[in-house]
Parts: sequence; structure tokens; C-alpha cells
Amino acid sequence: MKTSPKKKSQKIYFHLAFPVHNLDLARRFYVEGLGCRSGRESKHSLILNLKGNQIVAQKIKGKISVQKGIYPRHFGLIFAELRDWQSLLRRAKQKGLTFYQEAKIRFAATPIEHRTFFLQDPSGNLLEFKHYSQIQAIFGKNKRRQVGEER
Repeated sequence: MKTSPKKKSQKIYFHLAFPVHNLDLARRFYVEGLGCRSGRESKHSLILNLKGNQIVAQKIKGKISVQKGIYPRHFGLIFAELRDWQSLLRRAKQKGLTFYQEAKIRFAATPIEHRTFFLQDPSGNLLEFKHYSQIQAIFGKNKRRQVGEER
């Protein structure tokens, strides 16, 4: 019996569009600050490569409502390697990016312990960068009820 060759799994990319009030300021923050690669650009949009994922800064007219606190809306990355998280933290400090929350450890000495920091882009969007001490805690550890901080 002849078996068919296995198809190679294709990578799946994450996509997120978010509002900005100024594309030049967004480009400076994301490209020069965070180290994203820029892609296509128009007068109203800028495509960015954030560690292999597509994020798109969409220029809007008017004021962007800035939330108080980190909830309900923010986005970011989870690093599998602590050294990669630390490297981005150093870069953010060196580039003088605005920290919304300084680096800290959440849920210390528990199975969901993780390091985190929040940045704020020039339009008020919040970005969180994390590293979990136990990689399976990213989606697992379902018996733990803690998610985020008290609001």
C-alpha cells in the first residue's frame, strides 16, 4: 500500500490593526524604538513586522480614547526565552520608550509566575511583553483562577 507524503505544516501569522493619530510617530516608536521592520505604507496605514507577526497602524481622524489602566485593551508578545524578554526590556530603556508599567514579576512563586512590562506608544496604545517561568502556563494551568490583576 502506497502512502501519501506528509504535507509540511505552514506557519500561521497573527494580525492586529490598531489606531494611531500620527504615522510618523508610530513609525519612530515601532521601527526605531521596538525594532519592528516596516512593510507597505499608505497615507493612512503602516504595516509592521513585530517578531514575525503583522501589526498595522491605522491612522484615524479625531481623538483616540485612552483607557485608564491596562484593561481591557492591550497587546504584545510572550517570549519563550528569558534572554529575549530581557533584551527587549534593555532596548526599550535605551531607546527611551515610555513605560506604562515598569518590569515586574506577577504571581511570584506560583505555577503562573511571569515577568512583564508595559509600554505606551505615542497614541496611547498599551503593549505588554511577558516571559513565563513555566512555558505551559501560557495556556495551561487551568486550575489557577488568577488572570491579570485586580481592576
